[in-house]
Amino acid sequence: MVTTTDSTQIVTTPNVQEHAQPSFKRWLKHSFYFQHTRRYFKPTDLKRIAVAVQQAECGHVGEIQVVIEGHLPCLQAYRQNTRKRAEQLFAEFGVWDTEYNSGVLLYLNLCERQVELIFDRGLQQATQQEVWDLICQDMVQQLSQKNYCEAVIQAIKKIGNILHQYDEINRIANVNERADAPVIIN
Repeated sequence: MVTTTDSTQIVTTPNVQEHAQPSFKRWLKHSFYFQHTRRYFKPTDLKRIAVAVQQAECGHVGEIQVVIEGHLPCLQAYRQNTRKRAEQLFAEFGVWDTEYNSGVLLYLNLCERQVELIFDRGLQQATQQEVWDLICQDMVQQLSQKNYCEAVIQAIKKIGNILHQYDEINRIANVNERADAPVIIN
């Protein structure tokens, strides 16, 4: 699922909880999720992902932030789905806080096998919604085949290609405003 956000919108926990449908089933699933994120992504995989982000960010000012989370926090799982969690992390990690409003959050929730792409307002015209949705669908398909690292790297490359082709941000010198290493939340 892809969500666009205005960089002036601040997503807070109470605001997030207002929009998500409460779900006891989701809470139960996330409460008993014991498999750790490190099981799926070894340190060498994380380095490969960081290199992929660095390469994908070359030639434009788009900033890609990868967040991999094992499960939703138990206190939030009842009222918060993966889309709202991704919006919350987009705000918390300051992905919206780039000079040209060109931040992209690639969020992966391993418990739900859900992928969320959230991009800032400067990228709303970068491509059509179907292209962003296709990136998420391809990634979910690879995750179902247990190609975790490759799924993330391929998605990063596709996002980088979209950002590179987007004319408005290609005219500006490349400045790295965000760390390239993925954020792991267990």
